[in-house]
Amino acid sequence: GWGGASSMSMSAGGDKMIALDDFARRQWSSDYKGLVIQMSEEEVERRVNEMCGGDESKLKEGYAPFCKHLFVPNFLPGARVEAVPITPDNEHLLRSEYQARKEGELAVLQRWFPIGSVEAPEATHLDLILYSREQIRKENAAMGKEPQDEDAPWGLISIKAQGIDREIPMNPITMMRNALGKEEGGSGVPIDREKYRESVAFWSKHAVIA
Repeated sequence: GWGGASSMSMSAGGDKMIALDDFARRQWSSDYKGLVIQMSEEEVERRVNEMCGGDESKLKEGYAPFCKHLFVPNFLPGARVEAVPITPDNEHLLRSEYQARKEGELAVLQRWFPIGSVEAPEATHLDLILYSREQIRKENAAMGKEPQDEDAPWGLISIKAQGIDREIPMNPITMMRNALGKEEGGSGVPIDREKYRESVAFWSKHAVIA
């Protein structure tokens, strides 16, 4: 279990609705390819619960019933948008590599702009991606991981910095991996062809900075 979470929730005087999930902790690592978070884990969890106020009606539908989004104004110092347009002037800067997000997951091909190679505007909003406690337990069990000592109904699995207060399409390869079984790091959710086409339309013209 994560002692900081339990002691913090007790000091906050009530059960929290959202707990930082182990999967999100990769974003506190300096070698993470994406938004690296400078604020402490405890403070991020506190802010997220404060902004949500325990109101599930603020959560927006995700790609499956167990996935929700919470869009909030950016509160992370220095957070810049993660996805920028690909242009004739910057496309030669793109890099690619096979990557897995966690141990036991199948590596897939990713592409990105190296940090510092292109200008990234400051983010106006954060997309907080949540998974239900039941889904987190199912996926951890399928991958042979120890269950987390956590009962909050929602786990924060990822934070995205962006310039809009709505969902940016999930990367096509992530959709494809999510359609695989939990043993491969997926969720077993069939691909929605329309959403997949929307994703291709966006990500053929944009890339993340990482």
